[in-house]
Amino acid sequence: MSDGPLRIGLSARLLHRPPAELGFPGKTLQYLEQSMAHWVMAHGALAFMVPTIGEHLGLRRAQISVHDYVAVLDGLVLQGGADVSPTTYHESPLRPEWSGDRVRDLYEIELLWEFVIQGKPVLGVCRGAQLINVACGGTLWQDIAEYVPGAGTHRNDDLYDSHHHEVELLPGSRLEALYPTARVGRVNSIHHQAVRELGADLCVEALSVGDGVIEAIRWNGSSYMFGCQWHPEFHGAAGLLDGGAILQDFLDAARRARG
Repeated sequence: MSDGPLRIGLSARLLHRPPAELGFPGKTLQYLEQSMAHWVMAHGALAFMVPTIGEHLGLRRAQISVHDYVAVLDGLVLQGGADVSPTTYHESPLRPEWSGDRVRDLYEIELLWEFVIQGKPVLGVCRGAQLINVACGGTLWQDIAEYVPGAGTHRNDDLYDSHHHEVELLPGSRLEALYPTARVGRVNSIHHQAVRELGADLCVEALSVGDGVIEAIRWNGSSYMFGCQWHPEFHGAAGLLDGGAILQDFLDAARRARG
């Protein structure tokens, strides 16, 4: 397993109620966003979507396990997507539309810790960063605009990934080392939730300029685990923080973990 391209697992996005025009009434779809897979592949790694595993799907743990999947992969990328459910961090949704996806939360948290147990790196993007924080016992702001005093605009549905703001890379952080000439960087911003209380053994690596919203976190534990609120896979435009540095750092960690 030490030779050949790195094998990177991408956690699945879940669509529990597909639109009728897709032709799957009553079924759950699992999928990945094209840009994420192509971003990984463009850096020389193979991308594999990791499906959910559970007895309710007719799959017994004795047949296949999360351990089995992680054993043949070199690293995990947690994709963006639906809100993390407040019930996962022991709160109630303050609005029905913020209920999130509890099924996906449980699947990704189990996957995350199995990668950690096997000493393999984890990279969280947007929702993935929030999931890392919650998996480590932290909490989230359920809506930045409504609950963070003085917050800037972190989501604009009309602009989507063309909506940008600046982040400060904190002194002494790994991010600062990756971007030695960019103490402040410009990133896209597509999220309405964010880290509130920081999880155990996590440190902050970047803050939103102007309102101090946490934009990047890193685990101080036994293996590599990093999350950022922006989507570095969308950073192809001039003037934005180069997303390639973040992915290459993650892939380097995966290569080291191979031994």
